[in-house]
Amino acid sequence: MVTVTYDIITVGGGIAGSSLAKAMAEQGAKVLVLERDSVFRDRVRGEAIMPWGTAEAKELGIYDCIMASGGRDLPWWDGYQGSERTSHRDLTATTTPKEAVTAFYHPTVQECLMQAAADAGAEIRRGVRVVGVQTDGSPKVVAEVDGCDTEFRARLVVGADGRDTPFRRWAGFDVQRDPGHTLVAGLLLDDVPVADDTSHAWLNPELGLWVLIFPQGGGRVRGYVCYGEAAGFRLTGEEDVPRFIEESIKAGMPESCYANAKPSGPLATFDGAASWVDHPYRNGIALIGAAGGAPDPTWGQGLSLTLRDVRVLRDALLQHNDWEGAGNAYAEERDRYYKVLHDVELWETDLLMETGQKADARRAKAFAAWREDRTRQLDVLLSGPLPAMDENTKRRFFGEE
Repeated sequence: MVTVTYDIITVGGGIAGSSLAKAMAEQGAKVLVLERDSVFRDRVRGEAIMPWGTAEAKELGIYDCIMASGGRDLPWWDGYQGSERTSHRDLTATTTPKEAVTAFYHPTVQECLMQAAADAGAEIRRGVRVVGVQTDGSPKVVAEVDGCDTEFRARLVVGADGRDTPFRRWAGFDVQRDPGHTLVAGLLLDDVPVADDTSHAWLNPELGLWVLIFPQGGGRVRGYVCYGEAAGFRLTGEEDVPRFIEESIKAGMPESCYANAKPSGPLATFDGAASWVDHPYRNGIALIGAAGGAPDPTWGQGLSLTLRDVRVLRDALLQHNDWEGAGNAYAEERDRYYKVLHDVELWETDLLMETGQKADARRAKAFAAWREDRTRQLDVLLSGPLPAMDENTKRRFFGEE
């Protein structure tokens, strides 16, 4: 069996893996990217980077690549309570990073970032199936290449292949999962006449509905319907597109938005429950992006979290000659900001997605407190994780003091 040695191997060449490969190859590291897909295809997933993630994209030097691949700045955020617009927010003036939401189409951006990694000097292997990992001594990845098993060794192996692959289990990480709360249905649509410099969000808490539209330009949008798991249905396939539109209108969206809309991709629903790994580094293996911890997609934090992971791991590797220390430093910091995001998402879900009389009373109390003091209404989901939170932060959020 042939063995090849590198500084870094990324298992997965999507946005997480390619961004890290580019960043470290630019610093002179010998990097290998192992990607199972020969061609990136459209599927339902997040396609909006929140303002704090846009700042990370710029820090990593990948923002221009995203924009060159059809990315779009959405500096405005329009929020609706039912059909009533309650906010028209300039994100570049009112968020901590002073950045816009960045919307894009996944396959084209993935291709651009992978090419950027190759241009920086990373070796790219596509159509490769990883079949195992060993952690005795320097970490070793075993992959099927052209029908033959090949060993690849590295100082550091980085799992960047998503939340549901077996890599992290092979590497010995234990995965934590929340119980189910919400479902998220997504669909790419054309001919949607909305302002294409604006993210649009309709909330109907009495029905437990949260609907979002992120324009990609030229009348194309990625739309989402977020709803409680207790609703008892999943929107999947062409036959459920009318129900997707119906649920969007129930949340408060004008019927005119989707009146002439044409689906341009698959309709699929995925679970909203978060999953994560505590301390995503051990024995020369680090996990980034959804592999390290996937937040509840209801709140749109996955891409921003991924880019934060890449930047924090990059910085740790550049600051430490001892990469064991670098891996642990990354994991400690990752645990900190993931916990902040996770806590806030759970609070938002409890407050905005639960239905019934008790939930209505909880909202009335919190909203009244927010109107008196806007600092209670945390901006973590747009501005990024706070340095720390405590029980007092939670009580203020819910208007309990």
